[in-house]
Amino acid sequence: MRIDVMVADESHAVYADEICEEVFVSARERGTGIARRTPEYVIDKMKAGKAVIAVAEDGRFAGFSYIETWGHKQFVANSGLIVSHAFRGQGIAMRIKRRIFQLSRELFPEAKIFSITTGAAVMKMNYELGFRPVPFALLTDDPDFWKGCQGCRNYGILESNNFRMCLCTGLLYDPAEHIEVESPSILNQDNQ
Repeated sequence: MRIDVMVADESHAVYADEICEEVFVSARERGTGIARRTPEYVIDKMKAGKAVIAVAEDGRFAGFSYIETWGHKQFVANSGLIVSHAFRGQGIAMRIKRRIFQLSRELFPEAKIFSITTGAAVMKMNYELGFRPVPFALLTDDPDFWKGCQGCRNYGILESNNFRMCLCTGLLYDPAEHIEVESPSILNQDNQ
């Protein structure tokens, strides 16, 4: 079955509830955290052209991710990567990850791109795209971003004496570190 990976638009709003439910169920199953988003938030990302969606040829939702800018557009977060249970194990996550990365580079070519995750699979995908692990201090200092972590089930899990630790790993892609010509083979494999 063909799965199309594309920049989402307003026509994909019909999938917003399903996307949010899939994120919630998947986070609960893994026992890991992910900041919860509302269908309205997801729809806003679609309308703004800041989301990628995977849809099967029969119209079923297959996967999703979105981008958000922080620190006066100096940072872009690739967030909310999810693949529907029915479509897992088919390489769709990497196709979505490549396309959301490419969209981030197209819209904000000078911005540093980051991702925070507890998932080994997401870490591997990020490494393949040129991300490197970094301390949170090298990510955005925008307080609104860090407020978003409060929706994560792991928020404050290791808190003592006003010291908070997170179970996520911060990963960063700094375009200044990749001035050489980027390999089109990595970026343009989203619809294989």
